[in-house]
Amino acid sequence: MSEFKLGPLNHVGVAVPDLEEACETYRTLYGATDITTPFDMPEQGVKVCFVNLPNAQIELIEPLNAESPIANFITKNPKGGQHHVCFEVDDINQAVDEMNKRGATVLGKPRIGAHGTMIIFVHPKNSNGVLIELMETPKGDH
Repeated sequence: MSEFKLGPLNHVGVAVPDLEEACETYRTLYGATDITTPFDMPEQGVKVCFVNLPNAQIELIEPLNAESPIANFITKNPKGGQHHVCFEVDDINQAVDEMNKRGATVLGKPRIGAHGTMIIFVHPKNSNGVLIELMETPKGDH
């Protein structure tokens, strides 16, 4: 077996029906003071922002439209909820190869994620019901 392994937890993705309302919750209820400006990712069908914490981030994700990959999640969970967990990896192509070799279902092809680096998702059936995002470690500041 390869030396491939997960790197640090980068973020927990939380799908929400209203990004502004979710940001306000993290500000007022939890005292989060470092929340990025929301931005659209039309190619992913989502609007996102990050709640920056000392040891990780929470990615808040709102569907842009009914065709968004998380629109069904919000339909099933109208108040939102934990959508995925993201771990860093050194090389996304190696991660894809290893996931395939190890029998996991990789959803789609590597693509640019919200951090501007390559990502993939591994099907929840392979990870005890949790959707796993693997993200190539950003180079430089993140």
